Amino acid sequence: MVRKRITALLVAVFAIVGTILLGPAPTAGAAGLCDTAPNWAAGTTYTTGTVVRYTDGQYYIAEHDNPGYDPVVSTWYWDPYTCGGSSGGDACATAPNWTAGTAYTTGTVVRYTDGQYYIAEHDNPGYDPVISTWYWDPYTCTGGGDQPPPSGFVVSEAQFNQMFPGRNSFYTYSGLVSALSAYPAFATTGSDTVKRQEAAAFLANVSHETGGLVYIVEQDTSQYPNYCDRNQPYGCPAGQSAYYGRGPIQLSWNFNYKAAGDALGIDLLNNPSLVQNNAAVAWKTGLWYWNTQKGPGTYTGHNAMVSGAGFGQTIRSINGALECDGHNPAQVQSRVDKYRSFAQILGATPGNNLSC
Repeated sequence: MVRKRITALLVAVFAIVGTILLGPAPTAGAAGLCDTAPNWAAGTTYTTGTVVRYTDGQYYIAEHDNPGYDPVVSTWYWDPYTCGGSSGGDACATAPNWTAGTAYTTGTVVRYTDGQYYIAEHDNPGYDPVISTWYWDPYTCTGGGDQPPPSGFVVSEAQFNQMFPGRNSFYTYSGLVSALSAYPAFATTGSDTVKRQEAAAFLANVSHETGGLVYIVEQDTSQYPNYCDRNQPYGCPAGQSAYYGRGPIQLSWNFNYKAAGDALGIDLLNNPSLVQNNAAVAWKTGLWYWNTQKGPGTYTGHNAMVSGAGFGQTIRSINGALECDGHNPAQVQSRVDKYRSFAQILGATPGNNLSC
């Protein structure tokens, strides 16, 4: 009897240890929860038990109440969620994400990078559904499935690739699209022309800051120790030299990492390297600055474009103290030229007030 009790105890201990080592398995649930799951949105309050659909199409369940933290980053608040049962035969419920270079047979339904669905009209070796329209047709989901609304982003992946032909592979189009949910007003406000102008303006400034999306981090390493403001009450917990420029807008300074992290629900003050290791986080920091920060200017980048103040005011908000009012006209012109080029790619006129 004693031996049996010891054996049972050991089995229980091993089960506990196994759980600790392997971590929690994805929660399994009913298909109905997934059918009605909202798209996750940063800043939206979620209560324990809420199931959401993340930007990559995966589902997560809230393990704790939270104010809209990112399920991929804030794993204490969220667990992966596996849908059970059937969603009524809707092909969209099981559609894989489209991947370039993957062979698809006629009739295959895929989910494109912007969240829309396409069906293969002919066998193909992974051609782009937006470009190779003989091989693909748009597909409308039926049967009450969980198709999310299209992202509505005015820049297609083909246009993005045209803008940044030599970009670093870190800066993915899918990462940018995933980040859009953090600031839903970006490139969706105003007329179609204004939407395209704003997207072109943001990406033109990003191109200027990163050498065409080539650089992920600030290149002058001698400056790294200079971005820690010790006057801030929270200090620099990641280290004196941890807050150098990263990402599409080259986020720098401990107070900016703190502010961006607080806004996005990501602890960037303690984990600034997330900006150079996670493409979606990197893009979110760029959108955070564009949509919320005025810098040395009087407008945020977003407000400058949707109000008609013009592209020149976005330059002022990003680096006006060093470039505007005759300080560095060559740099200003470089940004303007890139903006004109990107606006043309998107089929938009550049508007007025381009310089500062």
